[in-house]
Amino acid sequence: MQRLCSVLTCTRIENSPMKTKPALELADVKAIAAAAEAEALKNHWAVSIAIVDDGGHLLWLQRLDGAPPISSHIAPAKANTAAVGRRESKVYEDLINGGRTSFLSAPDLKGMLEGGVPILKDGQCLGAVGVSGVKSTEDAQIARAGIAALAL
Repeated sequence: MQRLCSVLTCTRIENSPMKTKPALELADVKAIAAAAEAEALKNHWAVSIAIVDDGGHLLWLQRLDGAPPISSHIAPAKANTAAVGRRESKVYEDLINGGRTSFLSAPDLKGMLEGGVPILKDGQCLGAVGVSGVKSTEDAQIARAGIAALAL
């Protein structure tokens, strides 16, 4: 059933199905984290890995041995940007590097560097993975490896 709400009333419309969408569960988050960590360790990359839900709220953060302390701040920011923007954080980096410096003032987007990758299923954003600690292309590689564990 669908609800129509006004300031004073809220009524249901019969035979109108409520929309649903998939969501990340703890098992999904653990699978993403394990695959991302495996990719990083395979390449001897010391990074921080962050996983957020579709609203950019932190679900998982791990800093591998040797990862720079700042990476534990940058990885969640990249993930948040990818989740709320519904696109890879590299898109914003490219916009800024292309001369659109006014985009630096975009509200609530702090991780506008490559390495944040949204988790998409059937056109819906379920969350995102952000990685920081090595080259940006390598950060993104680790994030994608994590997401691939879900076989979406």
